[in-house]
Amino acid sequence: MTQLLQQAGVIPLNSYRTVVALYGVMGVLLVVLFTQLSPEVDAVHFDGPQTPTRLGLHRSRSIVLKLSTLFGLDAFAGGFVVQSLVAYWFHVRFGVETGSTRRHLFRSEHSCRISALAAAWVAARIGLVNTMVFTHLPSNLLLMLVPLMSNLPSAIVVLFVRFSISQMDVPARQSYTMAVVAPDERSAAAGVTGIARSIGAAISPTFAGVFLGNPVLLGAPFFVAGILKVVYDILLYRSFREIKEREHENAVLRRD
Repeated sequence: MTQLLQQAGVIPLNSYRTVVALYGVMGVLLVVLFTQLSPEVDAVHFDGPQTPTRLGLHRSRSIVLKLSTLFGLDAFAGGFVVQSLVAYWFHVRFGVETGSTRRHLFRSEHSCRISALAAAWVAARIGLVNTMVFTHLPSNLLLMLVPLMSNLPSAIVVLFVRFSISQMDVPARQSYTMAVVAPDERSAAAGVTGIARSIGAAISPTFAGVFLGNPVLLGAPFFVAGILKVVYDILLYRSFREIKEREHENAVLRRD
């Protein structure tokens, strides 16, 4: 988008400002559209005695809030290494044009999508929580290796390998959230956890920009993101591995 604007004669700074403004307008439009939705959009409705709700949650409120806090931490960490900042880092570190870096990142995204398809196969064998944690941890360690690479090809290879497994936790995360809440809370749970992630991801790029503006701290966004994501993985595993087991036991009891 920015390249198209620049080709049309818009100066680079204004092209980026235009994209940011457009993104904000689209966000406002989405808010308006979501406010027009009715409870009828839910696939499952609770027919028993009505329980007081807050944000559409009742029995699962505590677990959704805990998940939202952890997902917000993960998104906050991810905001340090969004594509635009990574492209700028490659430009400063190796002198690569941002357009060229974006093409490499675009190709890497294809590997993300392919790996996401494998997540269901992995989750069926080791469980949703294990899939989230044990595929996410290696990708975070690889993320911290990127600024340690001495040349462009090695940095791109490490980043590509990292991308190839970094998104396997996404379908597992969404499935797990739906599995641990009541059926009539699923829409609300998806909304609350999604908002938490959006807020987390919106805050951290400001700090990443400060790091990138200091030559001494140029690689800091990768290390901060990786460390925070490792903390997220550890907290997620400690907090929810037992809940996964209880859900499995309850399913067995219901079948019996």
